[in-house]
Amino acid sequence: MNSHKGISTWCIDHPVATILLTFALVLVGVIAFPRLPIAPLPEAEFPTIQVSAQLPGASPDTMASSVATPLEVQFSAIPGMTQMTSSSALGSTLLTLQFTLDKSIDTAAQEVQAAINTAAGKLPKDMPTLPTWKKVNPADSPVLILSVSSTQMPGTELSDLVETLLSRQISQVDGVGQINITGQQRPAIRVQASADKLAAIGLTLADIRLAIQQTSLNLAKGALYGESSISTLSTNDQLFHPEDYSELIVSYKDGAPVHLRDVAKVVNGAEDAYVQAWAGDRPGVNLVIFRQPGANIVETVDRIQAALPGLEAMLPASVQVKTLIDRTQTIRASLHEVEITLLIAILLVVAVMALFLRQLSATLIVSAVLGVSLIASFALMYVLGFSLNNLTLVAIVVAVGFVVDDAIVVVENIHRHLEAGDDMREAAIKGAGEIGFTVVSISFSLVAAFIPLLFMGGVVGRLFKEFALTATSTIMISVVVSLTLAPTLAALFMRKPVHHANAKPGFSERLLGWYEKGLRRALDHQKLMIGVFGLSLALAVAGYIFIPKGFFPVQDTGFVLGTTEAAADISYGDMVKKHLAMAEIVAADPAVQAFSHSVGVSGSNQTIANGRFWIALKKRGDRDVSASQFIDRIRPQLMKVPGIVLYLRAGQDINLSSGPSRAQYQYVLKSNDGATLATWTQRLTEKLRSNPAFRDISNDLQLGGSITHISIDRSAAARFGLTASDVDEALYDAFGQRQINEFQTQVNQYNVILELDTKQRGKAESLNYFYLRSPLSGEMVPLSALARFDAPTIGPLSIAHDGMFPAANMSFNLAPGVALGDAVIQLNQAKAEIGMPTAISGNFQGAAQAFQSSLASQPWLILAALVAVYIILGVLYESFVHPLTIISTLPAAGLGAVIMLWICGQDFSIMALIGLVLLIGIVKKNGILMIDFALEAQRQRGLPPQEAIFEACITRFRPIIMTTLAALLGALPLMLGYGTGAELRQPLGIAVVGGLLVSQMLTLFTTPVIYLWLERLFHRHSHPPAPTPATALATTD
Repeated sequence: MNSHKGISTWCIDHPVATILLTFALVLVGVIAFPRLPIAPLPEAEFPTIQVSAQLPGASPDTMASSVATPLEVQFSAIPGMTQMTSSSALGSTLLTLQFTLDKSIDTAAQEVQAAINTAAGKLPKDMPTLPTWKKVNPADSPVLILSVSSTQMPGTELSDLVETLLSRQISQVDGVGQINITGQQRPAIRVQASADKLAAIGLTLADIRLAIQQTSLNLAKGALYGESSISTLSTNDQLFHPEDYSELIVSYKDGAPVHLRDVAKVVNGAEDAYVQAWAGDRPGVNLVIFRQPGANIVETVDRIQAALPGLEAMLPASVQVKTLIDRTQTIRASLHEVEITLLIAILLVVAVMALFLRQLSATLIVSAVLGVSLIASFALMYVLGFSLNNLTLVAIVVAVGFVVDDAIVVVENIHRHLEAGDDMREAAIKGAGEIGFTVVSISFSLVAAFIPLLFMGGVVGRLFKEFALTATSTIMISVVVSLTLAPTLAALFMRKPVHHANAKPGFSERLLGWYEKGLRRALDHQKLMIGVFGLSLALAVAGYIFIPKGFFPVQDTGFVLGTTEAAADISYGDMVKKHLAMAEIVAADPAVQAFSHSVGVSGSNQTIANGRFWIALKKRGDRDVSASQFIDRIRPQLMKVPGIVLYLRAGQDINLSSGPSRAQYQYVLKSNDGATLATWTQRLTEKLRSNPAFRDISNDLQLGGSITHISIDRSAAARFGLTASDVDEALYDAFGQRQINEFQTQVNQYNVILELDTKQRGKAESLNYFYLRSPLSGEMVPLSALARFDAPTIGPLSIAHDGMFPAANMSFNLAPGVALGDAVIQLNQAKAEIGMPTAISGNFQGAAQAFQSSLASQPWLILAALVAVYIILGVLYESFVHPLTIISTLPAAGLGAVIMLWICGQDFSIMALIGLVLLIGIVKKNGILMIDFALEAQRQRGLPPQEAIFEACITRFRPIIMTTLAALLGALPLMLGYGTGAELRQPLGIAVVGGLLVSQMLTLFTTPVIYLWLERLFHRHSHPPAPTPATALATTD
């Protein structure tokens, strides 16, 4: 204890030094604050890499078996991979690889590239390029969507400009993971051959293909090294315009040349003709920008916005670029709300102190300690590399209540000595010295409660590490400041309180009078109080077991992502019509600020039967609904458009899933056998559709794709010297939008595409005109001579794998008021009811999976916090028993938290859990303040336990009430949270307020009784008591 007396005394004796050092601390904090990065939540994302591979025209089945599987086999050898999913559709495969939290994304990227190189030999020969990777999580919400439109420029030209000028430049900005250009129509030259004309002349598509490949090249030619000069050779070997291609001579017929224009139309077109995007109601091109996992959103967006004006200046005047959706606006708004909450909390707390201390100087001293501690904690956050985010700021708001505690306890004690008649310096030294140990033990045990949070694994642990460290560092700083600055200022400025003889008793005096009456009554009915304590313990445990558990409150980030799904064999034109009908409904909703949508294969959208919507809602104050309510409100409206469904989900700051999911939560079914998987997935989906707890339940099987099957008669083909490969090549030339050549400019490469004439491309009859040249006789053989058509069948539109097994992803939202914990139980029940075979394994993905693992560790976490607190207190008090008295204050707090959450209709989420851990820290302070004084009275002055604890309760009543009120009012603004991001902060505030209210009412009366009972149980033989207390004790039963 002497050391604390030492510190405080030194500070009181050197006021200038103390004040200057404090000023230095504040200065460091003020410098650090603007330099802290801003984020919605602490960085806790799985490193995720998306690999994409293209083979135009290949069926989903071919993609899955010839592209996805060879890649997956190589990827499966990469260490530290937690999840590998792939989805293969017509012409494209997307693989998503997720790694453990501690793996660096850059290392992962190198290993992925190495695996792609190894797999290259196994991939199909005619893939235009090797698979490429991007550091991006496709399930993430985009950080920025720019819409580019032009009134005069054709789509292909606009797309080209957007790609070369905007997309590639923005991709280089630090933190950008991927840019999807939705509605991108890359310029290309399309050669549209007419099957009947070719057959008449005796040519095949393969002849055209070879002719074009050989006449337009871009090769090295060398140079002339003369005696006096060197000259580089160049030829007109590349063709750039459709007219030049039309002039090509393909062959000679009866001595006359056959030009390409005689058998085909050559036009400027788009590389993929079936793509379209809109910004609001205007067609155009949208840049959907995603960040790298782990990059700071706000900094990334700021860098992009800073680069934009320079890039826009390079665009022609008719092209307009506007920011359609910017995620950082809600993030900044949300932090702004927390900052306001912080100010409200500080004001409330200072007001409470003024009410109790009724002395300006004392109030100002506590406020000074508060200000210094908070500002200094920013400096510490900067050193630790934390960001200003919803959690760290909430930690600081909550810390306001704690920080004030230390200061109040010190100032109140000094205040008591002044009232007892000591002079200012003497009162400051005595007051600070006596209480130094208590302050340290309160704070150490508070920090102890946070220790388990630091050991929590996974994403949840990552999130709360920043929370716990911010709160503990603020508390530690406040201990130091309370024991140095507070006594110094008190010695300088705190006058002795003036008492008017005839004044009415103040607010605190009247409270104390009531408490004294109540306490005497409680000590007279000890058995009843023990019963009350037992009851509260039982209720708290029962409440915790039965309250619905949630994971993380669904946030309202003002951003909604949508996926549309239509019939699997829908035509492109119909899909566009349906999308426009839905866009009208979305545009009509008053909560929508801006939106964009796209149809066709672009970005992470792989089929024409699916489309994407991105919707930005107005600021939270300007709309009447939250994001989840908006989705519930617009759902019945959207049902009016027949033949298409739009699945919406609210964008989240913390995103744990890896696939582009349709709804908030995912469940994956895997099996070796694709057919049984499909039947059982459909059965489970139907079963859950009838359950009111689930909304928007769907799976990604899309089995209704139409397949036209052609059977090749191998022996007939052999008679003509033809093979299956000749037939495949011929079909690919005709129907595959096959990229047969490219021409290169300084800025970009453009493809030449071969296909059948548009009129003939959509009909199976055009296969009747189809001729192949026999290598044996050189004559034209009709396809019908060696192949026949089967009746059209249906098959999957896309094929999903999860960890190399065929998989089906089910996604669902929850009805309002349904907790994730209940949904998990109901889903497992549904599986059991339909009797799903064990060969099909199912597990939750993303948020639901993280919820399950965190739920399992929750009781242990609470237990660990209790044990940590017990150990620290045991060490400080050199006793096994007294910490039990102090911990006995906790069940009431737990009960209060559970009751309050239940009243407010909240589930017990991770945020509420943190509230509970905080409560462990706050509530036991009451116990410490009492026990500390009682022990002192017993040991130093030899009072019997009963008198000692009674005196302790009465003396420490004022600081107990003040500190509890301070903590309560610090959490109250969180509980009443409004504005952006409130749904994250509310559960924490509710838990703290509820816990404090209930525990305050109970513990002021139960703790003294428990102290006496434990004293009687354990300390009967430890020190022989004087005879009178023994009899007194005997009679109180």
